[in-house]
Amino acid sequence: MVRINLPPITKSRLMGDFKKLGIKPADAIMFHASVKAIGWIVGGPDVVIQALLDVLEKEGTLMMYVGWEDSPYNLAKWSKNWQQAYLKECPSFNPRTSRAHRKWSILTEYLRTWPSAYRSGHPDASCAAVGAKAKWLTENHPLQYGYGLDSPLDKLCKTKGKVLLLGAPFGSITLLHYAEHLANVTNKQVVRYKMPILQNGKKVWVEIEEFDTCGNILPDAREYFEIIPREFLAIGRGRCGKVGAAQSYLFDADEFVKFAVQWLERKYSKQS
Repeated sequence: MVRINLPPITKSRLMGDFKKLGIKPADAIMFHASVKAIGWIVGGPDVVIQALLDVLEKEGTLMMYVGWEDSPYNLAKWSKNWQQAYLKECPSFNPRTSRAHRKWSILTEYLRTWPSAYRSGHPDASCAAVGAKAKWLTENHPLQYGYGLDSPLDKLCKTKGKVLLLGAPFGSITLLHYAEHLANVTNKQVVRYKMPILQNGKKVWVEIEEFDTCGNILPDAREYFEIIPREFLAIGRGRCGKVGAAQSYLFDADEFVKFAVQWLERKYSKQS
């Protein structure tokens, strides 16, 4: 049912707002979005992606962290019945067909299934991208420490990409996991888990090692996911504005990561 009390947000309005925020042709953008925060979008959620791609033009690239909808990440914590069922019949992760995790945004699956989209091969740290650098950003994603070196996050920084928060909270900035990986501090918590990977046409359960990205890598991790972006903005870095009705932010990826690494090292070197 159409909620006629809401102002209609059109594609042309979105494109204008993206440009005002600082998005330019040929940019590489990793974005996090709350579609509800934008308002009533004429044409539905697809229009958000299309508006961004039209602003970026052919030379630009759009990427999202998409994960895996049915990931058995917490398999070891499940009941024996659940573990046995998943070990026996859980489908292998397949970048071409495994569903994106809707928890992060309704747009994750929209982007994953977008024509000419690429999707990286890490089941938990999976990213999807469309555009000129999409293949390069998503290819050869390491299974071990998939938020670190040679990951799509690392490549986003190397290509001088940007992070767009489109009505999404600061806590959703996946790029902060890359900063956690790089920060030279002791006692970072490591997790190990198994994932069913498709290898040579067969399902293989592979053990993966990673810093704990569920808010437990360092003390107060959930808090600093909010604090670091706010302090970054407070020193005059990044841009903010409205896209539709959504409060939005645009950060330079490499600059933001360097700031976050310095922040983490300054805070936690005192505690080591």
